[in-house]
Amino acid sequence: MNKVILEMKNIDKRFSGVHALKSVDFELKSGEVHALMGENGAGKSTLIKVLCGIHQRNGGTVKLFGEEVNFRNIAEAQAAGISVIHQELNMMNHLTVAQNIYIGREPMKGISIDDRRMVQDARVLFERIGVDIDPTVQLGTLTVGKQQMVEIAKAVSHDCKLLVLDEPTAALTQTEVEELFKIMNDLRDKGIGMIYISHRMDEINRISDRVTVMRDGEYVGTVNTAETTKDEIVKMMVGRVIYGDRKTESKVPPDAPVVLEVEHLNRGREVKDVSFKLRRGEILGFSGLMGAGRTEVARAIFGADRKDSGIIRINGKEVNIKTPEQAVKNGICYLSEDRKRYGLLLIKSVSENSVLSSLDDFIDAGWINDRRIEKVAAETNAVLRTKTPSMEQQLKNLSGGNQQKVIVARWLIKNSDIFIFDEPTRGIDIGAKSEMYELMERLASEGKSIIMISSELAEVQRLSDRIIVMCEGRITAELDCKDATQEEIMKYATMRETMKG
Repeated sequence: MNKVILEMKNIDKRFSGVHALKSVDFELKSGEVHALMGENGAGKSTLIKVLCGIHQRNGGTVKLFGEEVNFRNIAEAQAAGISVIHQELNMMNHLTVAQNIYIGREPMKGISIDDRRMVQDARVLFERIGVDIDPTVQLGTLTVGKQQMVEIAKAVSHDCKLLVLDEPTAALTQTEVEELFKIMNDLRDKGIGMIYISHRMDEINRISDRVTVMRDGEYVGTVNTAETTKDEIVKMMVGRVIYGDRKTESKVPPDAPVVLEVEHLNRGREVKDVSFKLRRGEILGFSGLMGAGRTEVARAIFGADRKDSGIIRINGKEVNIKTPEQAVKNGICYLSEDRKRYGLLLIKSVSENSVLSSLDDFIDAGWINDRRIEKVAAETNAVLRTKTPSMEQQLKNLSGGNQQKVIVARWLIKNSDIFIFDEPTRGIDIGAKSEMYELMERLASEGKSIIMISSELAEVQRLSDRIIVMCEGRITAELDCKDATQEEIMKYATMRETMKG
């Protein structure tokens, strides 16, 4: 049996007003992929930060290779053989691949950096992990998947014995996921232990040996992956069973009024002659492979990108939307797939973010009514079950799922009629996903209309009344939910010529 290389016992961590970790246990063996799962806010990231010395624990013990350790910073942890690959890569796009790997520890030739040796060392490193990347190219020219391989190579170059991968597949194509898993299997064969954090159950079943589940800062249990079902793991995570059956019958009356009509929309090479209708109370799913043009359609409708041509009608009236502000005035809201870049002010409070799009409504006699802002923000976020110590909490301190809820609160307060959800559950856990699904279904039942863009077929099938399929900027099919099998969706997602479903 593989030896235990990491043992964390009774780990306790408190922040002001928050008991983040409560007597948590975790262990990792050499040559093992051990999945760490739990809802957003369960304490997974805090546990990893305690391990790496970013946070100092308030109680418990950490043993690495049998010896008790207490790292004061991440550099000490790295020197001991621990490396972390974060979901949001922390590299320098303007430097070459080799420079990124060896920055701060470059091989020297006298008083100058030995670039030739650095490139050669990088080549040997890539051969060692079975990756074909040119060390001389600028990092920013690589895909996200290739950049992640560079991060892994960098970790291996530090003589890594314990590798933490935090949501490593969130932005990868299926081909890149397969390449990542191949590298992970090679590292496992070399005896490197890996902690794998992910919300994707199919990946957990494929790549992990064991699963440890956390909930609300507490240790729930550890199970062998091969001996445990998906439903059992989900129940451990959320304390209940979550069912996600495919929708087989539209809930939208056939005579429901059309609230949004798009005709012959074009923008560059990304959007080509796109036409569709959205009805009141409908969830219209947009499916397709990466680069199909779904997000580009949404941004053109919302005025975030200027369209080249096309007609947009709202409630039968033609509108010329050139900016997001004009879209909002016409009752359209947009939840971006990149919420941190386009949707959030991370150093502002929950209440400030919640009323960002409707601030004018909270001005009384020239003064901002902070008390009313906090009251409305608190009421709306309570409905959404946003987990936050207070409305004054900075948004950067909330989990990804709760940050997403604050954006939804913003548009509920604005009382928008047309919601565009772009990858609404990306990066959030299965419990938060279920809550997001319930929210979208409730909005639709109340007469709101929703365009939902998602890369998860099961998500599209569960929520959509109709499904628009795109490929290379064009609509290739329009399917009723009763006809939308995964095979049918994928057939049209890879079909270039426009067809009718």
